[in-house]
Amino acid sequence: MDSATSTDHRYLPETVQRSVKILVLGGFGVGKTTLIGSVSEIEPLSTEEVMSDASTGVDDLTGVGRKTHTTVALDFGRITLRRRIVLYLYGAPGQRRFWDLWEGLAEGALGVLVLVDTRRLEGAFDVLDQLEHMPGLPFAVAVNHFPDSRAHPVAELREALDLPAHVPVIDCVAPDRVTSLAALTTLTDHAMRVLATREGRS
Repeated sequence: MDSATSTDHRYLPETVQRSVKILVLGGFGVGKTTLIGSVSEIEPLSTEEVMSDASTGVDDLTGVGRKTHTTVALDFGRITLRRRIVLYLYGAPGQRRFWDLWEGLAEGALGVLVLVDTRRLEGAFDVLDQLEHMPGLPFAVAVNHFPDSRAHPVAELREALDLPAHVPVIDCVAPDRVTSLAALTTLTDHAMRVLATREGRS
């Protein structure tokens, strides 16, 4: 492989030893497409469409500013983690009418990153409830900070969302590659620990 090809992010590095599927979930407008786009080393696949008048009264635009596009199928991206693990990222649309897609997208996933917007925390309860239909799938919560978001202590958020102590909660800013990558790394480490524990018990 020549030097030009070796720096082409369309190709996986030769150091990669394991591929992992990660599902990114969250309510409508919490930043899933933005997060995947900020970390993906390839041109992300996005199925965003312009929001039409047909969504009026169906999609709650409260707190999402001037949102004009929405995901209608999935987002897809890829990031090489620590040179040995490649993460394939699947972002699912957040509207309730698309929730039937979630279980299919979750098939074969190592874990789920749940993106939360504290300005609309009630939407996170519905997402976490849906995870009950994906039993045994490890997840972590990433709190996406918007310019007008209020800061909340992790302990306060954990209590508000009724999260078990073992579920990681991490702050991020979806457009920021560093914090978004940190959230994905936290989830991956957590999910692999859970998997290792389960395999040790079997």
